[in-house]
Amino acid sequence: MGVNKQLRMMLDPVRVYATAIYVGCAVFALIFALLIHDKLLTLIAIICEICALFWYSLSYIPFARQIVSNLMVKLCDTEL
Repeated sequence: MGVNKQLRMMLDPVRVYATAIYVGCAVFALIFALLIHDKLLTLIAIICEICALFWYSLSYIPFARQIVSNLMVKLCDTEL
């Protein structure tokens, strides 16, 4: 595919937020692990990184983000 095409796809308006969160969490995970030496913050950053990668991957499947969003709303609904 090539680097330029991949970067254009990553910066597509549909994927730009997931890309930014993924890259940011990757940088934070490295900082927390290598400079600060905090295991809990590193683990949290890695979990956020995996979630962002999952959300990014869903953007390639038609209606996948909408289905997952609706499912999460139904599962996390706290109405009594």
